[in-house]
Amino acid sequence: MSTPTSRAALLALAALSSADEWPQWRGPGRDGVWKEDGLLEAFPEKGLGARWRAPIGPGYSGPTVAGGRVYLMDRRREPEDGERVLCLDRETGKVLWTHAYPCSYAGIGYDAGPRCAVLVQHGMAFSLGASGMLFCLDAETGEELWSHDIDAEYGIDMPVWGIAAAPVIEGDLLIVPASAEDAYLIAFDVATGAERWKAFDDGGNYSAPIVIDQAGERVLVCWSAGRVLGVDPATGKLHWEVPFEPKNVPLGIATPVLYEDKLFFTAFYDGSLMLRVDHEEPKVEELWRRVGQNEVRTDALQSIIATPLIRGGHIYGVDSHGELRCLEVESGERVWEDLSAVPKARWANVHMVQNGERTWMFNEKGELILGELSPKGFRELARTKILEPTREQLNERGGVCWSHPAYAYRHVFVRNDEEVVCYDLSAK
Repeated sequence: MSTPTSRAALLALAALSSADEWPQWRGPGRDGVWKEDGLLEAFPEKGLGARWRAPIGPGYSGPTVAGGRVYLMDRRREPEDGERVLCLDRETGKVLWTHAYPCSYAGIGYDAGPRCAVLVQHGMAFSLGASGMLFCLDAETGEELWSHDIDAEYGIDMPVWGIAAAPVIEGDLLIVPASAEDAYLIAFDVATGAERWKAFDDGGNYSAPIVIDQAGERVLVCWSAGRVLGVDPATGKLHWEVPFEPKNVPLGIATPVLYEDKLFFTAFYDGSLMLRVDHEEPKVEELWRRVGQNEVRTDALQSIIATPLIRGGHIYGVDSHGELRCLEVESGERVWEDLSAVPKARWANVHMVQNGERTWMFNEKGELILGELSPKGFRELARTKILEPTREQLNERGGVCWSHPAYAYRHVFVRNDEEVVCYDLSAK
């Protein structure tokens, strides 16, 4: 374990990456918002030409972009079974460094590769693999600074589809949804990798945590196999909890969404849950909870992969078979449903990012869609194919593109199981 003393000074000076980068899961604010301007309003008739392409292995890990570099993870089966962290030049796609290590996918379903996006902050790149291998790497050189084999050290109660919830940094702590037997959450010192706290014996889920401001405090919001928790990120102390027991297997993938004083959760089998956040003291109340008869006859929103967007008093999300829906925030009542964003199929997916009044949508067929979402409906402005579906992530319907894109420097960065591709989205 390497722990350079310069890291302490770096931590004291470091700040979140600027808004024109995408340094973590769902962007700078971890909220699916892209703030750059000067973007295309339509696509060329002949489509977008790739700025560069780079070959990679399979994996679900979406790209992240910081410091002029692109980071992602993939799986390698030769010369031994394992995972890699890759760092590429964002201008050319040239591989600047890789960090490869052996690991086993025994007992992990859908074994295409790592799930979590690489988190880049404080000059370090933090990666978490599907089997629980956690690394802190120098973001510039790839040098290993510290690491943990969470399964070997803590004993993971492995979720069916492996470790998928992207860690979050709060202050000087890296907080990991570890799904360990007596430590659902583990907080590590960012600079040294030392354990600072661990808490809860909940089973694991796949939803990445967020941190919110509540009643003058920072509160970590996370979703385990059976409940939603509000936690003091500095100590692991429980502020509040709301039961959210699965009626089948735990399958919460979408990230919690904060909108004004509300928190929204959606699950494939278990429907939608809306909480109201109390800003006088750290507690919440349930506003509504809706679930259909099953994952086909759904109510409100029963998402599988994509995290919804909430704006203007309405929720916009993708239901269990790819149905794009608009719901009222206050009640969960459906306003409209649209079937044009992606072909209807079980687990069909569209990743959505908000940029001003426009929504950038990337569907599982590899199409980039520019549109507008409002209570009046979905208005498609432009659509173009930018990536070919591949079969490692899902060997059905000709393959899929399930990894979340990164939007940075007025470019989009997308990956499948064979390549990562960069396209220029700036207005000419």
